[in-house]
Amino acid sequence: MNRKHKSDLVILLTTLGLMALGLIVIYAIGPMRANVLNTTYGTDYDSNYFFLGQLRSVGLALLAFFLAFKVIPYKFLQKFAKPLLIFALMASAALWILSLANASIVKCELGECRWFQFGSVSVQPAEILKLALVVYLADFLARKREEGKVGDFKEFWIPIIIVCGLSLGLVVVAQGDLGTGVALIAIIFGMLLVSGIPSWQYLTMAVIVIAVGVASVAMSSHRMERVNAWVTTLTGGESSDSTYHIDNAMLAIGTGGFGGVGIGNSVQATGYLPESINDSVFAIMGETFGFFGLVFVLSVFCLMLLRILRVAGHTKDDDNRFFVVGIFSWTLAQVVVNIMAMTALVPVTGITLPLLSYGGTSMIFIAFAIGEVCQLSCYTSREGIKHENISSGGRQRGSYYSSRRRHS
Repeated sequence: MNRKHKSDLVILLTTLGLMALGLIVIYAIGPMRANVLNTTYGTDYDSNYFFLGQLRSVGLALLAFFLAFKVIPYKFLQKFAKPLLIFALMASAALWILSLANASIVKCELGECRWFQFGSVSVQPAEILKLALVVYLADFLARKREEGKVGDFKEFWIPIIIVCGLSLGLVVVAQGDLGTGVALIAIIFGMLLVSGIPSWQYLTMAVIVIAVGVASVAMSSHRMERVNAWVTTLTGGESSDSTYHIDNAMLAIGTGGFGGVGIGNSVQATGYLPESINDSVFAIMGETFGFFGLVFVLSVFCLMLLRILRVAGHTKDDDNRFFVVGIFSWTLAQVVVNIMAMTALVPVTGITLPLLSYGGTSMIFIAFAIGEVCQLSCYTSREGIKHENISSGGRQRGSYYSSRRRHS
């Protein structure tokens, strides 16, 4: 049994650093965003509206982080794994049903309804679902590994297919949110990879998911439009309305050069680049801070992700390790997909850059998740854990820092 020791300060500092950088960027481009909306839609946003909103989100995210880090033990989340997942699924289903009824409590943007609106506060159930799915799968996989039933069709795959299929259906189909769907798939694949399932089952699942993903894109006109725009950009085709987003993202990064145009001097944020404070914030940082600034941001993300992965590699308990791998997969997917979309390596997809993009629910829940990882980093061993039976479903038991009482 490992004694409690100091937490991983690198994860803590990189998390705080990314939040601070996000605040600086939103402070610089927030007034431009407000002006664009006021001019285009006749709104009356104050020049500090978006900065104050981001400041509030960062404050709540810091509270969530330190609650997870110091107050709420992971075994408490583990105890309520199933109720948390049920709540998240019900919230997502309620959002879909209420959106069909055009309820005023539902907030829609660009034809997609993904938020509950409570006065001036909006909540995105899909972000709750990400955390809930990680907690549930960590508990489920650990139990099945302990029981020696990893890979069993009835006891293992049927529950996985039901839970994951329902989650993806409510997000990708009902809400039309392919970006969040990619994050959920990354969580599922990442956690299953270390669960001990046979390789042939993992590869079969991958083929099926890829086939379903291709079909879902092919059957959606707006998704195919994004794919066609991406192909046009890669092949050097003529610019059009469909390539507008990626053209301006690339222009922003190119304009930044090596050193950037400086804080407050962004041109793309004045109305040219869509979603400049959300999904496109990476391109704005490229324009503002230049190549060296983007290298710094990527280095911070890489450092944080490597330290999270190190926590997973030095954690003995299956529950804890699966949870940390899930958070790693979630964060990695959002970072990689967002950056690749802004650099024309994949089609443009609506997905935020963790801890940097403007928004509340996304930042709060990923900060909470990373806070739990920091908490679990206090109980790692000095030596990396060897998982000899990882591909055969062999059982590996751990005993510290988590309740061993299993619940169905």
